[in-house]
Amino acid sequence: MNATDTSPPIRVLVDLKPALDGYAGIPQESRLLFRGLSAIKILKVEGLIQHGGRRLRAALKPGAKPMSEARRIDRLSRFIVSIYEKPYHNIFEAARDKLEKNFARQWMQLQSHLGVALPMSCFKSDLFEDFVWRTFFSKTLNPADKPALHGASFRVLAPSRQMLHQAGLAGLKYSDTPRYPTLETGDFDYFLTQTPFPGRVQKNATMVVRYHDAVPILMPHTISNKAFHQASHLHALKDNVLNGAWFSCISHATRADLLKIFPEVATRSSVIHNIVSDEYFPEASPSGMVLQIVRNRLASSDEVKFRLPKYFQTENASNRLQYLLMVSTIEPRKNHLLLMQAWERLKYTHFPDLKIMFVGNTGWDQGEVLKAFQPWAERGDLFWLNNVPSSELRVLYQHAAITVCPGLAEGFDYSGVEAMKCGGIVASSDIPVHREIYQDASVFFDPYDAEDTAVVLENLLNAESSQQRDNLRLAGERVSALYSAKAIMPQWEAFFQRIHADRSGRNNPSAQAL
Repeated sequence: MNATDTSPPIRVLVDLKPALDGYAGIPQESRLLFRGLSAIKILKVEGLIQHGGRRLRAALKPGAKPMSEARRIDRLSRFIVSIYEKPYHNIFEAARDKLEKNFARQWMQLQSHLGVALPMSCFKSDLFEDFVWRTFFSKTLNPADKPALHGASFRVLAPSRQMLHQAGLAGLKYSDTPRYPTLETGDFDYFLTQTPFPGRVQKNATMVVRYHDAVPILMPHTISNKAFHQASHLHALKDNVLNGAWFSCISHATRADLLKIFPEVATRSSVIHNIVSDEYFPEASPSGMVLQIVRNRLASSDEVKFRLPKYFQTENASNRLQYLLMVSTIEPRKNHLLLMQAWERLKYTHFPDLKIMFVGNTGWDQGEVLKAFQPWAERGDLFWLNNVPSSELRVLYQHAAITVCPGLAEGFDYSGVEAMKCGGIVASSDIPVHREIYQDASVFFDPYDAEDTAVVLENLLNAESSQQRDNLRLAGERVSALYSAKAIMPQWEAFFQRIHADRSGRNNPSAQAL
């Protein structure tokens, strides 16, 4: 397609379920990608709203008979309430909800076997812009992006994502291949989902899976709710593969893992890296701001008790901390303990005043990590922060001695790129995805060897390494620009043009002959 093409727009339904969750990772990608795709002229984009664990009330039925404006607004308003609580209009609806809870899985399985598609209702945002902005987009996007989302359209899938998984997995009792329900996708050419999706699309549509990582399959010992997440990821992914989905992987390392498991999707998979928010950039900020941020954002935890040094009590503190920074959820594959061991070696030897700072919420299996935090937190040498907005995270990245990314397995790893965009210095574990994404803007260490990690960090901290640090900053400026919306979105436009041309050719034998 080009500017003079009169072809109808490519209709894309974009999964927004992850946008209901956290700040970084897949939630961040969901918000940035929806904004970016909405700006591409050849696409007509709508968002899919679905809850992870709660059944939602339907919004407006497509093609329903006209209703009064008051009734229309009431239906949309009650849909919004259902995202937060169960809105019972009367006693009969409460009873129906209880019945649905008891029989929903069996009913969904029957619908799947009968070939009955799950309907999706319509939600218009014109009267509910505050809800749309603050619920789905404000955690990542800049307020300047808000007008661009004005009037955006959405579809609502009432059953929860968890219910779709459960209905499909329940079929494993009778077959090696679970049958997942089909979505009513007649109005769309493509459904873009952010994870392997426990459902199918109708024949007129094509599913595009944004594939982030194969950790639930290749490293199941590091995930939460291990049996369910391993099975739900694998079987949904297998069903997507068998039903002709295309895969847009967030890194070449992720694509390589996907092809280890399903080599048959080699011709239906490609790589488009993640967009990193433009909320990260270098800015002039006094080093004393770090102390104020630490004081205000210390995690509240029964497991870890903090003691702040006396200089934190000074309102206009200008003390400059020397600290290592790690930004990540606390969970096993992120490798917090390895970094702790390396940092302790540095404190015991050449850098007794070096602090360490962790930013991120708890995830799962965090007990050993928090236990390791405790003695250092009591001494005022370790700080654990959470709920840190991007405006403050910029400051922490800028003033950190090194931002360390020690993960054992990653699909992309935002924190290193964010640090580079803020003018920070990065050291990372020597895994394929870090070599790919960070290129020459990072130094690398063995993620299983605390001694090697300490040596690499010590060399970078030494006064005689100032030239190396300057070189890393310059490389970081160049490398991080590769992941801006300006650099990434043309790749998405080309991706949809390519697969749309491929699909059009398969559906038009005469075009194939030409």
